Amino acid sequence: MARYTGPKTRIARKFGEAIFGADKVLSKKNYPPGQHGNSRRRKTSEYGVMLAEKQKAKYTYGVLEKQFRNMFDKAARANGITGEVLLQALESRLDNVVFRLGIAPTRAAARQLVSHRHIVVDGNVVHVPSYSVKPGQIVGVRERSKSLEVIANALAGFNHSKYPWLEWDETVKAGKLLHVPERADIPENIKEHLIVELYSK
Repeated sequence: MARYTGPKTRIARKFGEAIFGADKVLSKKNYPPGQHGNSRRRKTSEYGVMLAEKQKAKYTYGVLEKQFRNMFDKAARANGITGEVLLQALESRLDNVVFRLGIAPTRAAARQLVSHRHIVVDGNVVHVPSYSVKPGQIVGVRERSKSLEVIANALAGFNHSKYPWLEWDETVKAGKLLHVPERADIPENIKEHLIVELYSK
């Protein structure tokens, strides 16, 4: 199963954002990595800006190039604004829904929980992180996994109300996808129109 396994802090510094979650290094080194990271840099070209936005989206959601391109092509064929449809598809991935529900502290941790068969969708174990969750489906923790410390710690004090497209039931440790999120509700700092422009060239 393909996934990014390189240095995450380096990538976060490259974009100047904590795209993998809280990163203490960013407060100390808020400049790009490398020998010349803290020196004056050349102005990035228009293409470079668009490419960086695509890379940021890929790293944020943990998707590699081929899979990301396939998702874009599918979004381009769908009804609606391509960039928004793309982000909604990324938000509907099972690993992202698990993360948004607070079951895991990061998307990487959510991906691992899914891969290790700790997550169920409508009562059935699903171990594919890229599985697309549909509105009305219920995503929860497998019965024998509810006592896992990593899940208990992630859920402790988690504010479920910040994601209005999801509904959480603490008694059964499961949440429902009420509807695909509106673009205004998605908190990620991604300029999706730049990704559309990049792929349109």
